[in-house]
Amino acid sequence: MFRYQRYLLRQLVGPFVLVALGLTAVVWLSQSLRIIDLIVNKGLSLSDFLLMSMLVLPTFLGAILPIAFFCSLLFVYNKLTIDSELVSLRAAGVSHWSLAAPALVMATVIAILSYAIGMYAMPVSHREFKERQFVLRSDFSSLLLEEGTFNTLSEGVTVYIRGRDGGTLNGILVHDAREGEKPITMMAERGVLVRTAEGPRFILFNGHRQRIDRDTSRLSLLNFDRYTMDLSAFARPDGPRWREPRERFVDELLDPDAHGADRMRGKFLSEAHSRIVSPLFAYALAALGLAALLSGNLNRRGQWRRILAAIAAAIAFEALALFLVNATAKNSQLIPLMYLNPVLVIAVSLAVLRRRLPRSLGGGAALSPGVRG
Repeated sequence: MFRYQRYLLRQLVGPFVLVALGLTAVVWLSQSLRIIDLIVNKGLSLSDFLLMSMLVLPTFLGAILPIAFFCSLLFVYNKLTIDSELVSLRAAGVSHWSLAAPALVMATVIAILSYAIGMYAMPVSHREFKERQFVLRSDFSSLLLEEGTFNTLSEGVTVYIRGRDGGTLNGILVHDAREGEKPITMMAERGVLVRTAEGPRFILFNGHRQRIDRDTSRLSLLNFDRYTMDLSAFARPDGPRWREPRERFVDELLDPDAHGADRMRGKFLSEAHSRIVSPLFAYALAALGLAALLSGNLNRRGQWRRILAAIAAAIAFEALALFLVNATAKNSQLIPLMYLNPVLVIAVSLAVLRRRLPRSLGGGAALSPGVRG
């Protein structure tokens, strides 16, 4: 690699890292808001919250990296043009392919990272996230009931507490309407939520239970010193949890029938081929940027029209890719279009870059009036 190519590569790395960190921070913040309910309703600790919010990042990192690279490529090559650095290199006889080589090298690195994320990091992290989420939402012993509010413990079961003292709940009212014709209302001075070998239990102390039989309009009253309410019907079911497509590796996704997913065959295949083709987006977006900024005359006054055209083309490309992912989940015959999309963008961009390469004396690039001035 020539010295000027190493220089171009260094120029690309810095902005890419900054843009990637910025986009990652925005996505991380937006996804973290989805986990807030685990803090509010389940008493999730700060360390567990940070861990779970970090586990969702690989799911989106594979899509963030090519976009961050595209933004940094537009910024760097436009800046080098305005500063006349690319103009000097082109005037010295450096071909546009040599100028594009550092971007293509970096696109290769990003594609490799995207493959590593999509093939291994994403399914592992997403599986761990879902496992932790499932355990937390099924763990009644860690349930945090909000004071002074009617809390829906599960369908048909509403709980009100006046206050709490550590793990002890004070001033409890429980309304159990799981048996529609025979609702039960219980009031107790205090109580605790515990997990036993038979399942979760709500233990109430010093209270009474009222039960109304709507068929006979009779009210039965029971005073108790200790009453145990069975919540095992809402506990986590035994057996392995069903894993979503994003939690599975590509070999599982490509063979859905062997993993009991015949009804979700389209979603499995769409997810598998999406992971295979998405790393190519780094090359497609790089080709779009290079075609916009290296083809035609160089103008150090700015190339905003080309930049805006490249951004519009990139948005259309990403939108079409997202549409194809959803479409192939319903119709597997459209899967070849997922591969055709980036391949066609790369081919057209390279064709534009080659066709619009201007001729100049000595093999350099023709300078626009803005450059000569």
